[in-house]
Amino acid sequence: MDRARLIILNNTYECILKFSFIKNSVVSGITSKDSKNFHIQVLGCNNFTLQNVNVNAPGTSINTDGIHLGRCVGINILNSNIGTGDDCISLGDGSKQVTITNVTCGPGHGISVGSLGRYNAEEPVEGLQVKNCTITGTTSGLRIKTWPASPAAGVASDMHYEDIVMNNVSNPIMIDQEYCPYNKCNKQYLILICFNQNSCLVSCLHKFFK
Repeated sequence: MDRARLIILNNTYECILKFSFIKNSVVSGITSKDSKNFHIQVLGCNNFTLQNVNVNAPGTSINTDGIHLGRCVGINILNSNIGTGDDCISLGDGSKQVTITNVTCGPGHGISVGSLGRYNAEEPVEGLQVKNCTITGTTSGLRIKTWPASPAAGVASDMHYEDIVMNNVSNPIMIDQEYCPYNKCNKQYLILICFNQNSCLVSCLHKFFK
């Protein structure tokens, strides 16, 4: 079948299209329009490529990530146009060796790592390459977001951004360690007080937001 059309009759779905535990595959030519939640999720996949993807939703549509990755290895997102009301592309925990090339993003919240640190036993995010992308009319450009008072230490490492063009982006580069979208977070601040090189005291302060 060259083309397929999917009609969804209720609005309680998690996402329009989910790829789970797929290996050594290429998916091309998908269009997703006006999803009520995430457009495309890629979970547990290995050596998986999405190319020539088009995502279209209003900039005011909340929680409508264009492409969300989780616990995947070797993912390529190529030659795609994504405009939505949330992250154009978001990398959840366990996303490793991800390449994003020739993607146009906007409107939306940019290309994001996270959010991370909300749950126990999250896996590291490693090996991100973002190249030759254009981000236009977004609230953020390139963003890393983690929850405050994370229950366990998390790692995001080996991330490279190259040849990124931004137009009318409110926050071109954002590293947010107090990501709290509903303003109902327990914010724990770690304060390192050093008296000398061999003696440090770590204290914790807590703030609660209703």
